[in-house]
Amino acid sequence: MKQILIVLLIALVSACASKPPEAISKDPPENLTLTRVRMDIDSYIGSEVRWGGVISKVENKADRTWIEIIRLNLRDNGRPITSGKSDGRFIASFDKFIDPVVYETGRPLTVVGVIDGKVSQPIGEYDYMFPIVAVEGSFLWKRRVAAPVYPYPPPWYYDPWYYDPWYPHPWHRHRHPHYW
Repeated sequence: MKQILIVLLIALVSACASKPPEAISKDPPENLTLTRVRMDIDSYIGSEVRWGGVISKVENKADRTWIEIIRLNLRDNGRPITSGKSDGRFIASFDKFIDPVVYETGRPLTVVGVIDGKVSQPIGEYDYMFPIVAVEGSFLWKRRVAAPVYPYPPPWYYDPWYYDPWYPHPWHRHRHPHYW
């Protein structure tokens, strides 16, 4: 009986473990940061990365699509931590058409691929050097919807069926003279 409980407990705990989706499950041996790569992009060409963040811009070209991503740290399952701090931007290069309506601005995206080159593009009036990641696998995450917040009832609300002997109501004066 004890062994069955242990097996069931292990199965329950392993079912709760969060695995990355198959498309982005390949974790590169060296965890390169965008800051490190941007210092000398040419020396990291061909290096494998698993980066993610939120989509900033989708640009469809004749034979490929470039998605500009604001890079964020990833959770263990590969999902970007959208409340975190960014260390820069990169371009995810897909060799197919990507619909900008589906891959809309602000959606979390994680990509796996190799650094393929660099390109300088303006962000406002600033020329920014983007590393280009040739995408081998990607996962577009669903937006998380915040749970509704239910406020406390207004101060004038009173539930006539709620009884609390310590609550100072006018008909409790004889019980709580120190309240009046």
